[in-house]
Amino acid sequence: MAGLYFEEFEVGQVFRHAIRRTITETDNVWFSAITHNPAALHLDEEYAKGTEFGTRIVNSCFTLGLMVGISVGDTTLGTTVANLGWDEVRFPKPLFHGDTIHVESEVLSKRPSKSRPGQGIIEFMHRAYNQHDVLVGHCRRQALMLGKPA
Repeated sequence: MAGLYFEEFEVGQVFRHAIRRTITETDNVWFSAITHNPAALHLDEEYAKGTEFGTRIVNSCFTLGLMVGISVGDTTLGTTVANLGWDEVRFPKPLFHGDTIHVESEVLSKRPSKSRPGQGIIEFMHRAYNQHDVLVGHCRRQALMLGKPA
C-alpha cells in the first residue's frame, strides 16, 4: 500500500510527486465532452483565436483532477477513508495542449477525528506547475485518513 496512515504524516512535509503528465488535445476534448462542458474556450479553436490566450485552454476541472490524482499514490492510496472537501481552488495561469504538469503536496495540518476514533484529518495544499515551473493551479484538500492498525 503506497498511502500513509494518519500518524505517518507530519505538518510541513512536502511530497514532490514523480508522476508527470503531458496533456493532449484528446484529454481536454474528451474531459469536456464527458462532463457536458460545451465552453468554446475548451472546444472551438477558431473561437479561442479571438481570446487573450489565442488558442484553446485546458478545462480547469481536468487540471484540478490531475492535481489531486497525481498526489494519491504518494499520500492517500489505500489509507484514505474519504475526501472531505476542497477549498481555495485557484488557477493563476492556464494550461495548454502539450503542457506537462507536475505536482507537489504539502501537509498543512493534521488532527485526530473527534467522531471517528482511530482516524484523523489531514489538510493538504496541492500545487500544480507546468513544464516551465509556472504555478497553474493550487487547492487545499481535507482527507479523512485511517490510523495505523494496532
